[in-house]
Amino acid sequence: MDPTLVKMAIGGIALLGCIGLFFGIGLALAAHKFAVETNPLVEEVMEVLPGANCGGCGYGGCEGYAMAVAEDPEIPPNLCVPGREAVGKKVAEITGKKMAEVEDVLAVVRCSKIEGQVPQKYQYIGYQTCAAANLANGGPSACQYSCIGLGDCAKVCAFNAIQIKEGFPVIDPDICVGCGTCAKTCPKNVIEIQTRKARVWLPCSSKDQGKEVKEVCKVGCISCKMCVKVCPAKAITYEDSQIRIDHKACSEYGAECKEICVEKCPRHILRIYDADAKKSANVNDKQKMANA
Repeated sequence: MDPTLVKMAIGGIALLGCIGLFFGIGLALAAHKFAVETNPLVEEVMEVLPGANCGGCGYGGCEGYAMAVAEDPEIPPNLCVPGREAVGKKVAEITGKKMAEVEDVLAVVRCSKIEGQVPQKYQYIGYQTCAAANLANGGPSACQYSCIGLGDCAKVCAFNAIQIKEGFPVIDPDICVGCGTCAKTCPKNVIEIQTRKARVWLPCSSKDQGKEVKEVCKVGCISCKMCVKVCPAKAITYEDSQIRIDHKACSEYGAECKEICVEKCPRHILRIYDADAKKSANVNDKQKMANA
């Protein structure tokens, strides 16, 4: 081989090596200069969080909440919904914050289309998601406020607490942690996060009234406001064309009211709530229909 070519090759390799060394040193100096110091508390908090990244805390994921609760004195330690009180106490201990009460919540479906025998106004054959079906004239259900039933809520549940049975979401109260992801996903807003201590609930989301409701559903709320009038705790209100229940005010009033609101509801859609009954809405509905 020509000695001149060998020298040129060696020189080229040496030059490339020098260039690489130069840039390597430059990158190392830059990394040192612009390095972001990490708060050791963030890692400690991350270790006790469940890692579900469900967003129930209001942040994009567990890391986002860990950074916020470790660095912001205003962020409480009890926001991890899946972790509940046990995780909240650990986060409070790590961050030196005062632990507040953690309310035990879960998701509920405010719809009774199975019991109400709500018909379909057309057969939907498009993309099989609730979001897509909702774009087609509000979905195939005759009640524009009812559950579409294609399972968007079940698909996003990080805890597999929702099963779709006969076109209706069934939420397992033993598994659901009330993170709220399903509620945010539902295009019909029929899923709500509710305290397990609720005394009564209304499994209907219709904003229609009287005749309109009766034409499409056998049990739907007709907005007669009878429950609002008789509630001694003033815990039931009519807002944005819907019945709303202040569960805290209801539970604090005491047992002497004897759930008179349930007794007075002419459609029997305002009902006693039992989170531990472990029965889905459509199971209860079918049983009632069988006993009718």
